[in-house]
Amino acid sequence: MKKEFERIHQCDSSKLPWKKWGPYLSERQWGTVREDYSDNGDAWNHFPHSQSGARAYRWGEDGLAGFSDDRQQLCFALALWNGCDPVLKERLFGVTNPQGNHGEDVKEYYFYLDATPTHSYLQYLYKYPQAAYPYATLVTTNEQRSRQEAEYELLDTGVFDENRYFDIFVEYAKADPEDILIRIKVINRGPEAAALRVLPTLWFRNTWSWMPGSVKPQLRQAADERNCRTIHASHPELGDYQLHCAEASALLFCENETNAWRLFHGNNASRYTKDGINNCVVLGDTESVNPAGHGTKAATDYTLNILPGETRVIRLRLCREHAVASDKIFADFDKQVDQRKKEADQFYLALTEKKLGKEQQRILRQALAGMVWTKQYYEYDVKHWLDEHDPKSTRNREWNHMQCHDILSMPDKWEYPWFAVWDSAFHSLPLAMIDPTFAKQQLSLFLDHRYQHPSGQIPAYEWNFSDVNPPVHAWAVYMVYRICQDYHKRHDLAFLKTAFASLENNFNWWETHREPDKNVYEGGFLGLDNIGVFDRSAALPTGGHLEQSDATAWLTLFSQNMLQIALELSLHEADYEQRVLSYLNRFMATAAAMQDISNEHRDMWDEEDGFFYDVLRFPDGSSTRMKARSLLGLLPLCAVTVIEKTVLDQLPQFAKQFDALVDRRSHLTAHIFCPNKRGIAGRRLLAIMDEDKLRRVLTRLLDEEEFLSPYGIRSLSKYHQEHPYQFHWEGQTFTVAYQPGESDSEMFGGNSNWRGPIWMPMNILIIRALLTLYTYYGENFLIECPARSGVQHNLFQVARMIAGRLLRIFLPDEYGRRPVFGGAEKFQSDPHWRDHLLFYEYFHGEDGSGLGASHQTGWTGTLVTLLMIFGSLEQEDLAEAGMQEIAAVLAGNCGS
Repeated sequence: MKKEFERIHQCDSSKLPWKKWGPYLSERQWGTVREDYSDNGDAWNHFPHSQSGARAYRWGEDGLAGFSDDRQQLCFALALWNGCDPVLKERLFGVTNPQGNHGEDVKEYYFYLDATPTHSYLQYLYKYPQAAYPYATLVTTNEQRSRQEAEYELLDTGVFDENRYFDIFVEYAKADPEDILIRIKVINRGPEAAALRVLPTLWFRNTWSWMPGSVKPQLRQAADERNCRTIHASHPELGDYQLHCAEASALLFCENETNAWRLFHGNNASRYTKDGINNCVVLGDTESVNPAGHGTKAATDYTLNILPGETRVIRLRLCREHAVASDKIFADFDKQVDQRKKEADQFYLALTEKKLGKEQQRILRQALAGMVWTKQYYEYDVKHWLDEHDPKSTRNREWNHMQCHDILSMPDKWEYPWFAVWDSAFHSLPLAMIDPTFAKQQLSLFLDHRYQHPSGQIPAYEWNFSDVNPPVHAWAVYMVYRICQDYHKRHDLAFLKTAFASLENNFNWWETHREPDKNVYEGGFLGLDNIGVFDRSAALPTGGHLEQSDATAWLTLFSQNMLQIALELSLHEADYEQRVLSYLNRFMATAAAMQDISNEHRDMWDEEDGFFYDVLRFPDGSSTRMKARSLLGLLPLCAVTVIEKTVLDQLPQFAKQFDALVDRRSHLTAHIFCPNKRGIAGRRLLAIMDEDKLRRVLTRLLDEEEFLSPYGIRSLSKYHQEHPYQFHWEGQTFTVAYQPGESDSEMFGGNSNWRGPIWMPMNILIIRALLTLYTYYGENFLIECPARSGVQHNLFQVARMIAGRLLRIFLPDEYGRRPVFGGAEKFQSDPHWRDHLLFYEYFHGEDGSGLGASHQTGWTGTLVTLLMIFGSLEQEDLAEAGMQEIAAVLAGNCGS
């Protein structure tokens, strides 16, 4: 039972490099900013999918069920051919942002079924049609559809009718850190025998073409041994490896170099170009592969004819040269793979102490598998990239200090094969449950000098590092620290102290660059795309600026998080006490600025509606509230923190300074909840809203005709379905209406929607806020839930209810149907589909069906924390006397 825990410890102590090899390939390198060398910044069209099979990448690699070392020097992935496709299936296909009627979308069916933190065991499933893949139909049909119509999916084309497809399971199991067993199981689900070519492919990432004088690595055919063909790989930095291929019929070699003649009518560096294996298999051009048996890309050719329902197994082993005796290469192979699978089972059972039911275990395990599988090697030297461009190129020019060459947790390796910094912050919570060291490394990277700008800004995402994501990094740092402390019994003050120093620079950047008026902030779109009336990243049609409820609430939470970290450090070093007071002062000023202070007319609070709104400030100084009820007005609820009495008891002199500062700033605390007011167990509450305002906002939050969906909290009130918010300006009408599904807006490409659907990370923040408030108010604070139901609940019960609704998205209902799959009957009823979960980007506000990126396990995977917090929803032990203590830990209260 301890095997995987031992491997994690060996990684952390640097005794054994179990994570050197992992699922680090992207699932889409084409169409990324890194590969864009155009003059106009059109990444999608500069490097389209049609060129990916013949054009060498500059900064990374992609592949099907891919695997590589942690510098992505030597790569392994599948290639497949059903005898009908116009090209080998070497990578996943999807429509681009310009092609899709709801933005970019991968049009394949693949599933991350299992993974351990050290990649000692990984399992992946790909469903490959036996008919020709309908590339053109998918593109043209999606291009022709309007934003009011659903996306045209691969199932809609009919290629999976009569189950005419192959299930291809890929397993990786490590005998030791550099000895990887690869088992591929192919099952014919169709009614007739079908042929399939399976071509496991090994290649070197092309670095030599971009660095003159560098030593070119080489793959070559080694001597055959006992019905086994072997590819020898030699790399000047990585060393020598061998890929042993049991019962292989042939090896095919070419170079991982661009076919310049085919694409650009230029000269080729070699006659055996990147598409050589494709041309040999699909076109029958045997002269496109090297008969001498060497190159930088090679494939093992397995030609299979598979009967209906039959399973065929392919076995390969990638290891250091001569690491395994020739007569032992495939001895006990299946036994070793199965043993790693058993150890993975034991790891996940131990993780939850067997408290979860079968379906909850499935959700947790596949969510965490997705978190592990979406690790990616990310290389991007911005200065070098800019130097290679036309001087007119301006994208990310002010970020030329960035030098990225790291393993990162990506939101989705097809639709988002690049980091988005607030996504990464949310990823760290579930990752900390299984691999706290990796979680802390992820947070620390963006605070490192190679990423964080000298000004203090943290890069947002690849398309525009200068854009602004919500400042949740400090919250994630503190929560991961607490997870490590409470769950893993690790007290990593060094991590907290180092992160705090960089976060102070980031906080100062916000105050310097995003505070147009006293203590009131703006941040542009802040990751919420089309949630506002206008595109908040562009100049407003009215002139002037927006005083943003969300930006100001985010900064209030940021100041609270900094206070929490500084207070934790103060328990060990007195020097941090003054920083606590500084952030307490900033919290009070920012929180109060959301209210009407001294008739300064900055009031985001609407007394009539009992809700917070953005304020549109016109050039002449006049203003109006933008009264669309959305997450923008719920975020002030999330800016809450509780300080335990035990902390202030340990710092008596500081406690006096704390109280004195609050008393001196009474003109601010008169408008917010006063931090000097004691709650349950003598706790202190830092919050924007007093109890009256809190109740009024909660009434809307818990109203099923407003925010409370059967599947969580909506991003926009359902009230706007019948009452759209409209703003009129100079003959134009700008409208925000309730859209529970895909976006009908063009903002940010229209590929996500914040005007009605359910977003998991925002729900997590709301649940955390409710738990925090419960620890302060206790059992005596009751609220009608749902609104108008006549049923009263405490805030712990409310938090648990919302968590239950979120988990209901993935759980089978009384008819065995999972809301996440919506009307996709294949997923709902077919035994070979229904238990393979997809963790979508967001979810329909009425029926819970998955929308947007289909593999965004990243932040949707935060539901793992709900399972770990509440356990099986059938258990009642959380409702007993220990609820206060449990909630204090889960909320991350200072000193709990």
